[in-house]
Amino acid sequence: MKKTFVLDTNVLLHNADSIFSFEDNDVVIPIQVIEELDRFKKESNDLGRNARQVARHLDSLREKSCLTKGVETQTGGKVRVVVDFTNNLPEHFDMKVVDNQILAVAKFLVSSESKNVIFVSKDLNARIKADALGLKVEDYETNKVNYDEMYQGYKSLKVNIDQIQALDENQVINLDEEFHENEFCILTSGNEKRYARFNKSEGVLKALKYHDRYPWGIGALNDQQHLALDALLDDQIQLVCLVGKAGTGKTLLALAAGLQKSVDDLAYKRISVSRPIMPMGKDIGYLPGSKDEKLHNWMMPIFDNLNFIFDNYITEGLPSDHLDLLLKNEKIRLEAITYIRGRSITNQWVIIDESQNLTPHEIKTIISRAGEGTKIILTGDPNQIDNPYLDPSSNGLTFLMERFKGQSLFCGVILASSERSTLASLAADIL
Repeated sequence: MKKTFVLDTNVLLHNADSIFSFEDNDVVIPIQVIEELDRFKKESNDLGRNARQVARHLDSLREKSCLTKGVETQTGGKVRVVVDFTNNLPEHFDMKVVDNQILAVAKFLVSSESKNVIFVSKDLNARIKADALGLKVEDYETNKVNYDEMYQGYKSLKVNIDQIQALDENQVINLDEEFHENEFCILTSGNEKRYARFNKSEGVLKALKYHDRYPWGIGALNDQQHLALDALLDDQIQLVCLVGKAGTGKTLLALAAGLQKSVDDLAYKRISVSRPIMPMGKDIGYLPGSKDEKLHNWMMPIFDNLNFIFDNYITEGLPSDHLDLLLKNEKIRLEAITYIRGRSITNQWVIIDESQNLTPHEIKTIISRAGEGTKIILTGDPNQIDNPYLDPSSNGLTFLMERFKGQSLFCGVILASSERSTLASLAADIL
């Protein structure tokens, strides 16, 4: 049975192509949604770009036929803009609220056209209100993955001691087990433990080369950190995804490895660190001061990690002086996410911290900026999302982890154990 999907504004702001994502079903856009999009069209962030792109899509459809009557799409469905409707919501609903007007349109279509109407929204409260009104409700789930079954980046296997010895002697081992390209394996036999990574072209697990290094004095404290260090220090891997709760060492390891590669080895010309400034990618222009002054407060977690590394590694002079020098010489550069679009970033070690607050489209935009010789490291915790329209299954970090598994240039690891402190670990587990 053909369905009619009524789209909330946030769906179009989340993905400008969403109006074409419902196959041969019909899509209804209330006129209130168009008015809300108009408020965003001048913004320079992804919201503004998506608002403008939706307007282009609708204008292109308008040239074919009348939007209020419905314009057929290439997939066999229709896109329609609803202008006139009768309000049949309960009296206590404030019709000055645009969200309620959009819900009224969906309710009107159910009563007037007797169609299989579904209200689609990224807004949790809007979905709850729609459900309370008796409407069928869905989240917009394109680019959504099952977080509970997300790719871990490694497998833990028990083997016999002969296999451990074979790996030590030959640096390779062949196991009767399915692996993705670059998937890690933690091999245990009694008290013996070894780490390996799958090489698809040869069909074998290879012993890790870099897991026991100490870039700028920072070494692995648990199994997953060993795997993360190997991915970070291997120049053949151009994209690394480190996922884990607070205190698992994601950002610390990425920074320490970056300092080793860019300052000591000169493999990259600089470390570039970015974090989403605010949910939905809002800019920092309203804050006082220069760009660096505006960024300073947002980048304090980065400074905390850098100060920790410098305090433990620098033996001559003040650690703060060394850090200031690297910042002054732009060996370390702090960037806002909004400044990355449109650039071509070459020969840089790029860290995108708190990536769970980015949409799949924003993640794609960032990675597509990578030029020759650039390595990108994405870190984040899908259980600590500030973006109101994302969740552990729909954020860009989780999406990337699933979609890139098995690619030859990619390594991803789920870091499970907090190493910040006993207190921090306990808080992350029970609060």
